Amino acid sequence: MKRAVALVVALAAAALLGSADSAAVSAQNPKLFGEVGPEFEISLRDAQGNRVTKLDPGTYDIEVEDKSDFHTFHLEGPGVDERTEVAFVGKVTWTVTFRDGNYVYHCDPHPSLRGTFVAGNPSTTPPAAAVITAKTRLVVTAGPAQVITLKTAAGKAVKRLKKGTYTVTVRDRSRLHNVHLVAPGYNRMTTLPFLGKQTWKVKLTKLGTLRYRCDPHAVNGMRGSAKIVA
Repeated sequence: MKRAVALVVALAAAALLGSADSAAVSAQNPKLFGEVGPEFEISLRDAQGNRVTKLDPGTYDIEVEDKSDFHTFHLEGPGVDERTEVAFVGKVTWTVTFRDGNYVYHCDPHPSLRGTFVAGNPSTTPPAAAVITAKTRLVVTAGPAQVITLKTAAGKAVKRLKKGTYTVTVRDRSRLHNVHLVAPGYNRMTTLPFLGKQTWKVKLTKLGTLRYRCDPHAVNGMRGSAKIVA
């Protein structure tokens, strides 16, 4: 009986030590501070209050304070994609790992509200965008914030497409937005009151550009495009 009790005590102590070790490791991460709002302002600073322009690659704890219910703080780059929601007001902490590359933090509804920084020594030659074929299912999403995207079903951004007939899942997530796809020989859209999901067969038979946009908010940056190649 005494041995059993001793074993339980030893296991509990080991668990506590392991937890303490994990906390110590987490505490060693450099800390950054992101802030957006309450007006049209966004920033990312280090622990000394300096604006972040260049970082060493590694793992960081980022405390983000979102002070507005009409902004987001969206941090993205190689291996990182974190954001607050439009309606969220408060603080959140992310633990992210930066690798060599270029990073951007911005507000989704207001794309001009942004900042950039570099981690490590990124290559000066950007990699060529992968060419998507018609075997790949695509997803175009509008809203609920003022943002529209065209991605593969696996979540990769689409920049170049081969000619062919694509199956496209259209997600219209706001009655204030619509999804409008335009390409040589193709033109289709959802209506503004529509809210939900549709599946379209998008036939791209000519070289050129596939454009996707929200008609009411295209001038505010809610638009994008992908090249159609042979």
